Amino acid sequence: MDGELHARAAASFGAQASAYAEHRPDYPAAAIHWALEPLGRQHSLVVLDLGAGTGKLTAGLLGAGAEPIAVEPDAEMRSELIARYPDVTTLAGAAESIPLPDNSVDAVLSGQAFHWFDQERAFPEIARVLRDGGVFAALWNTDDSTVDWLIGLQAVSRPRVAVPPPKPGDQLPKHPLFLDFERAEFPHAQRRTAESLTTTIGTHSHTLVITEPERTELLGRILDYLRSRPETADGEFDVPLVTDVIRAVRRTETPVPQRK
Repeated sequence: MDGELHARAAASFGAQASAYAEHRPDYPAAAIHWALEPLGRQHSLVVLDLGAGTGKLTAGLLGAGAEPIAVEPDAEMRSELIARYPDVTTLAGAAESIPLPDNSVDAVLSGQAFHWFDQERAFPEIARVLRDGGVFAALWNTDDSTVDWLIGLQAVSRPRVAVPPPKPGDQLPKHPLFLDFERAEFPHAQRRTAESLTTTIGTHSHTLVITEPERTELLGRILDYLRSRPETADGEFDVPLVTDVIRAVRRTETPVPQRK
């Protein structure tokens, strides 16, 4: 995806902030616990939710007993997060310029956002705000690609605009400020109807960067497909998901650039 389209896609979510908050899936507790596991404890950790969106991961961090700080660049997404979690510290900022002091958090987690980061600029910023031995982890919810009707849905949902997959692929990232990344997958599910799943897909970037007529046609095609499948035609059903998590510990022996 070229730079201009990438920028448009990354900035496309604000207009759908309310639908995003209502219809995107949450994250399983087991995935969040695994992300924080190197720290040896779950409660009372100060955790930065980076690219926090409307607070899907923030909610899971609260449930895990952590103290989340949310940083999100889009004003409309931040407004949704603040409305839902008014007691959470929520700041305007981005992965490439984090509005926090040096050595101020135990962990930095990112849900469904790491693939939008400029990694060359983001990794030093993430390392800067982490305390010694702190953890960075990224989480993605993806469709279970072993399920037949979801394979068909992915084919029907494919637009003319190419977008990056919402996970890092087979190659784990590397950075000298961090130890080697590890990866784990966790089963997950979201309860949906044909209509609400169509709305969920309507919050994905590939449906937000196309023209309105194209979007209407695409979402109509998706709804028709879901109504044609016996697994999804009537009432509620579970959408099988896989939550993909990568994590790494910040190296303590490597000097981290400090903000001047």
